[in-house]
Amino acid sequence: MDELNHTPCYKKVMIIDDNEIDRYIASRNIKKYDFAEEVILKESANVALDYLKSLAGTSEDLPQLIFLDIRMPEKDGFDFLKEYEMLPELIKKSCIILMLSTSLSPDDHERAKHNKYVSKFLNKPLDKEKLIQIKEFTDYR
Repeated sequence: MDELNHTPCYKKVMIIDDNEIDRYIASRNIKKYDFAEEVILKESANVALDYLKSLAGTSEDLPQLIFLDIRMPEKDGFDFLKEYEMLPELIKKSCIILMLSTSLSPDDHERAKHNKYVSKFLNKPLDKEKLIQIKEFTDYR
């Protein structure tokens, strides 16, 4: 498949990024290409963790995909992952985490690759080609 359907691929996806412009670009492309019915935007790891905890009992309300930025103030993406590990199993089984970053650091790529909760590492911006890659990748999971 080299195109996205006209029917959304996912019900809900969440973007965790402190940069308002990056959140906007990702959200706009997700909507433009019918990638998801609903886009949940969170500006920090703490706000995202609180949101996920509030949905701990209802898997249908959880985002199927989480786009997680690495470089954020207070808690970065890797700090988020440490706390994510302690969340209920239902959350961890329901969500696929994709690291999304501008980082060119080989250390960041390696850390993401070796984290059991990270399914894929993508460079920003989130565009049509990356959405197609994600759809193909998640179809085979």
